Amino acid sequence: MNNQELIAQGEKYLMHTYGRLSMVVTKGEGSRIWDAEGKEYLDFVSGIAVNGLGHCHPAVVEAIRKQSEALIHCSNLYWIEPQIQLAKLLVEHSALDKAFFCNSGAEANEGAIKLARKYAAEQGYSERTDIITMGQSFHGRTLATLKATGQEKFHKDFHPLPEGFSYVPFNDIAALKGAVTDKTCAVMLETVQGEGGVVPADPEYLKQVRAFCDEKGILLILDEVQCGMGRTGTLFAYEQYDIEPDIMTLAKSLGGGVPIGAFLAKDKVAAAFHPGDHGSTFGGNPLVTAVGIAVVSAMLEPGFLDHVQAISSYLWTKLEGLKAKYDHILEVRGKGLLVGLALSHGGSDIVSFAKDHGVLVNCTAGTVIRLLPPLTVTKEEIDKAIAVLDTAFAEA
Repeated sequence: MNNQELIAQGEKYLMHTYGRLSMVVTKGEGSRIWDAEGKEYLDFVSGIAVNGLGHCHPAVVEAIRKQSEALIHCSNLYWIEPQIQLAKLLVEHSALDKAFFCNSGAEANEGAIKLARKYAAEQGYSERTDIITMGQSFHGRTLATLKATGQEKFHKDFHPLPEGFSYVPFNDIAALKGAVTDKTCAVMLETVQGEGGVVPADPEYLKQVRAFCDEKGILLILDEVQCGMGRTGTLFAYEQYDIEPDIMTLAKSLGGGVPIGAFLAKDKVAAAFHPGDHGSTFGGNPLVTAVGIAVVSAMLEPGFLDHVQAISSYLWTKLEGLKAKYDHILEVRGKGLLVGLALSHGGSDIVSFAKDHGVLVNCTAGTVIRLLPPLTVTKEEIDKAIAVLDTAFAEA
């Protein structure tokens, strides 16, 4: 069947929860995907930062094949070898001490929220239940993570939402200090905001947040669901800020395409969880953690993160060239290969034009073109994407 025939079936049988482009993806390899009619696209969305190694990376495919022949799933009533090995990899290459595995970024953030509240209670502060998050943040679509998300447009029609969350402007330390009360147990923020318009934390701000949390005895949770796993040029984005979180959440690129989430915590915080406090039927099962090992191992190969840093510098240089050429590009911002072009107008026409000319990009926050190429992207692929965007902006 062609794109339109398949889309007609999708319209009939699927809930209309996504504003989808008029294409059906059927195949992927590296930085490229193909639709049902065989048209090739350069994918600078990467499943919204999921396909960090590109589509169908050989190490991911082999891990799926090998593990699926041995054991796909068993309960967390038992110890699971690849789950232990993936936890070891993440802990040994981060500043955190213990890991919990789940199925998505929303679940990882949900677990982090529970752990922060449980830690406060274990410390004798059961009244400390509130978490401060940032305006324009995005933490997920469960009811709790929806409420943690500092964007009212996502809350509409889903009330009543859980209590215990308040919002302050991002990168504003005075506002944060003014919002903390005796009921605050944690501050939660994205090291680089993705859905909120690709806005990185200011380095001095994040250091001040860390120091203030220490002063007040409250936890710092970093959401690195989108910006973690090599996307900013280091394995975790916080490494570039000279601070350490108490809890960190991960997902997306951690699984290279299979659904996995995780939250990591310092020993003293993780100790608040006891058997029965939290769990997941599928979380950390043998298949997804075997793939996670393959993904993390590939990212830790000598030269991999060096490539991300070098190729992101190349991409930024090209994007700054576009900004100098077109007045309606107001800013190039982000970190590494999580990049946003802030526009003076809506970005949907740019997305459509690029798609029609074989390049997939995304628009977030209405006016920000977001680029999330695979971490394995090449200069030639960047040149192709820039050429298409150049034409799109010229016509805009």
